[in-house]
Amino acid sequence: MSATASTILVVEDDAIVRMLIVDVLEELEFKVLEADGSEAALSFLEDSVQTIDLLMTDVGLPGMDGKELASRARDLRPALPILFASGYAESIEVPVGMSVIGKPFSIDQLRDKVRGMLPTPQA
Repeated sequence: MSATASTILVVEDDAIVRMLIVDVLEELEFKVLEADGSEAALSFLEDSVQTIDLLMTDVGLPGMDGKELASRARDLRPALPILFASGYAESIEVPVGMSVIGKPFSIDQLRDKVRGMLPTPQA
């Protein structure tokens, strides 16, 4: 395990799905912040002291959807990698530096996608 685990902010309004994603990421030795929607996510993103290495958000969120959240996140943290989770992954266009993972996804798919988006730790 690396001395500094990457921190991932997971935004998912379905509590069961969020719990599963968080469990998987924690087993992969990531630090995980949880938000049940865009408002909660923004409070993490607006906290300049809080380290966030990756934002993983559902696209279909109530209120402000995942794409709007991503746009706000990029205003606050321009270099933040963003991963969208969606049941309609093939139909989503995403800007550079953002990726999509289709739901349902396997643990291996999630691990590979997340690791591929995070900066490589310096040895």
